[in-house]
Amino acid sequence: MTNKALWKQYKDKNDLQAKEQLIVSYIQLVKNISGRLYNSYNAHVEYDDLVGYGIIGLLDAIEKYDYKLGNKFETYANIRIRGAIVDQLRSLDWIPRSMRAKYKKLEAATEKLQGIYGMDIQEKDLAKELGMTVDELNDLLQQVATFNIVSLDEKISENNNIDIQEDHNAITPESALMNDETKRMLKDMITHLPEKEKRIIELYYYSELTYKEIGSILGISESRISQLHSRAILKLQTKLEDLI
Repeated sequence: MTNKALWKQYKDKNDLQAKEQLIVSYIQLVKNISGRLYNSYNAHVEYDDLVGYGIIGLLDAIEKYDYKLGNKFETYANIRIRGAIVDQLRSLDWIPRSMRAKYKKLEAATEKLQGIYGMDIQEKDLAKELGMTVDELNDLLQQVATFNIVSLDEKISENNNIDIQEDHNAITPESALMNDETKRMLKDMITHLPEKEKRIIELYYYSELTYKEIGSILGISESRISQLHSRAILKLQTKLEDLI
């Protein structure tokens, strides 16, 4: 039975066997998203835990998806699965206060320099503003990598006013417009990033490659990819905060 037939069978006839087959059919989507997020969160959480959180999002998506609208389920589910994982990580509050304090200083320095240089902030300038060496800055960027990705997710979620528990059919035109506006702002900000950072964002989020795969393409190490990714996300998060 095709997925299209399974959706009809489950939604129209409440066939629980069809629902189970849909879960099995889309479980790889959960694993793919969890595997990519594990690159960012692996120092703090187990891969199996991420999959578990993601399954919650998958089940939520299956319950709330309306196949009659003609929207692609994978796109809708991707948002719900990622959202469920991030929500759960936020609720665990595993980020130490010391890390939050470091991030606040990094964020303040980035915001100050963006007022001078825009998105093209050099490592040496950021390091100087923080009173540290470039090596110390890169170590810090790796330390806060997880936190600034969660922080950006929170900012986008707050701006869109969309919650993982919300029925997607109940999303208002206003919130849908806000979602489109956020996407537009992010796309515009990404185009102003330095070329290497922009390339990493494109390969990671649009091509869905891992740090290792991106490193092979760009000819740099995974740790360097992590540092540049962290720096790009910090710039985007800080800029988005200024705009909304």
